[in-house]
Amino acid sequence: MPNWNQISQDILSLFLHPNCPLCNRSAETVLCQNCQRQLEQCQLSPPQFEGKGGIAVVAWGEYGGLLKRAIAAFKYENYPQLARPLGSYLGKTWLTVSAPASTFLKPIVVPIPLHPEKQKQRGYNQAELIARSFCAVTGLPLKPQGLKRIKNTKALFGLTPEEREQTVAQAFIIGKGLKSGQTVLILDDIYTTGTTGHIAQMTLQQAGINVIGVAAIAASQR
Repeated sequence: MPNWNQISQDILSLFLHPNCPLCNRSAETVLCQNCQRQLEQCQLSPPQFEGKGGIAVVAWGEYGGLLKRAIAAFKYENYPQLARPLGSYLGKTWLTVSAPASTFLKPIVVPIPLHPEKQKQRGYNQAELIARSFCAVTGLPLKPQGLKRIKNTKALFGLTPEEREQTVAQAFIIGKGLKSGQTVLILDDIYTTGTTGHIAQMTLQQAGINVIGVAAIAASQR
């Protein structure tokens, strides 16, 4: 189903310079130059680290400062257009760290899904929008419904690692477009304890699907 809110904003941007969603100043693109510079200061170096269960993680930035504010605005304040610069940042990072292997290996990008009720409330899945921008930069194939969320989990913020594991357990099933033998890159907005990505990884691997790693806009720990 078309995202008419996004389409309307894209059409409007052809005629007007929209204000930056982070500071409300005039912006030539999605973000003003000042906020772009501040976001760049959040970039991780190096962007790769080993996550939960030994999985490879690639994250663009440190979850703090203006990047944390940007993700909050993106998810909770109805600024889906922020997916474009954020996904582009992550895509460029992926091309840097995956070369030259990316020339031969083209994993399918599978975003972490929202439960249908939560997605209806929000109007979009932030991970899917990031994935679309990410794939536009990297050229990787996207399966936005590769995973399906069947458990409407509560927010994981403030929970212990054990509580997170119990909350997310059996939250996913294989969705559309994936089959045994394929290779997948999981994509999410934030990588914190790694519980969500780990459960998604196990769900995919149990179906005979190879998971090469997780890509995220931000990580709170390395």
